[in-house]
Amino acid sequence: MELWRDSLSRAPKVKYSNIDLLANLSGKRTEITTATANKRSVLFWLSRVRSQSDLALFFICFFRPFLLCRIVNSFETNVLTKYDEKGAGRFMKSIFKLVAVSLVTLLMAATMAGCGGSSSKDIKIGILDELTGSNATFGTSAANGAKMAIKEANAKGGVLGKQIQAVVADNKSEPSESANAMTKLATQDKVVAVTGIFASSNAIAASSVAEASKLPFIAVGATNPKVTVDEATGKVKNYSFRVCFIDPFQGTVGANFVLNTLKLNKAVILVDNSSDYSKGLSAFFKDAFTKGGGSILAEEAYLQKDQDFKTILTKVKGLNADVIYVPGYYEEVGKIVKQAREMGITAPIVGGDGWDSPKLVEIGGAPALNNTYFTNHYSVDDTSPAAQAFVQAYKKEYGQAPDAMAVLGYDAANVLIDAIKRAGSAEPEKIREALAATKDYPAITGSTTLNASHDAVKSAVIIEFKDGKQMYKATIKP
Repeated sequence: MELWRDSLSRAPKVKYSNIDLLANLSGKRTEITTATANKRSVLFWLSRVRSQSDLALFFICFFRPFLLCRIVNSFETNVLTKYDEKGAGRFMKSIFKLVAVSLVTLLMAATMAGCGGSSSKDIKIGILDELTGSNATFGTSAANGAKMAIKEANAKGGVLGKQIQAVVADNKSEPSESANAMTKLATQDKVVAVTGIFASSNAIAASSVAEASKLPFIAVGATNPKVTVDEATGKVKNYSFRVCFIDPFQGTVGANFVLNTLKLNKAVILVDNSSDYSKGLSAFFKDAFTKGGGSILAEEAYLQKDQDFKTILTKVKGLNADVIYVPGYYEEVGKIVKQAREMGITAPIVGGDGWDSPKLVEIGGAPALNNTYFTNHYSVDDTSPAAQAFVQAYKKEYGQAPDAMAVLGYDAANVLIDAIKRAGSAEPEKIREALAATKDYPAITGSTTLNASHDAVKSAVIIEFKDGKQMYKATIKP
């Protein structure tokens, strides 16, 4: 037995997903990994279990090594001991033990490799989006665009001589789930970078995990400045980027459009108090609008998933405002527009890119949406050859015209792939450096440069609804 333990102590140590275990071998505890396990490590990993598959992985990773050690113990008891009783020499018995130890070491390495990092030769990129929940149409479009970009890249030979593997995750349109999904992509799926997310609240939550994990993250449609800049310190986040414009620009574009194109100067703002996006965009619109000579008659608040807006719309109707600014998401915007028209409110209603969903017309109704406008990243009416080629390819792939989130998802994935090419490496730190140096990338939504704050510098478009159809109105440059 002394030779057994001495041989095992000299066997190669295998790092096992940073989980430290002790095996009970022949009644004595013998180290088989890099450090000792304790209750805290077990409880920590149990706390990360969020699904049946996670639970299965936990039991496989923790208990399969113990089972292997039991096999060896049984081999010693039932084979070697009996062999010794028959008079085998000490030398032959030692040889048998060394062979057994070697076999266990190989088996341990094989099982641990299955639970640790990936052995795949592909380059793994995470696609994290709102695939279910209140923002599902945005997230689905963004994910579709990203998957199409990756499919096209793979058809051309991939990147760095390897194929790209898309690892898709759903944040369920919730900030907490965004953080959870980003954690899984970083720690379990071992992706080299992540793209996706429309809603700013979700992107802010995900970016915190990306920063802690030192994992490059490029947001698709999250326009709040806090996605790439730490609110507490005012410093730019090292690993967080975006391919869309930001709300200070979008709010200013909206305000100038109302003042200079619609020639209106008395506004009411309806803000979603549960959304960082809505609160930020309303503040930037208000600042630009008042500086341009307009006046804000009132600001009324609502929450996501509200159904009845008649109380605040009654207040709005009594103010006789020239225009109503609603920087919200399509679910609530559709209900607000529909109920406003039913109450006899005919004033123009203006909003932001959160309106851009086919569901808006379904919810609000085509007639109610006449005389409404919103700022956006892209128009399907863009006549550039690249944009039209994308539209046709997307229709062929998914059977419908792309919205702005589909285009941004496509652009974000391509910007990331381009960064990996320029980095000449799939190491996250090298990718981060290449992303920060992105300049004049020919994206579908326009030439894209990432500035010192990791934000995209690009134009915005104004979209008008006419009989339920989006009509291109104007392009506004930074």
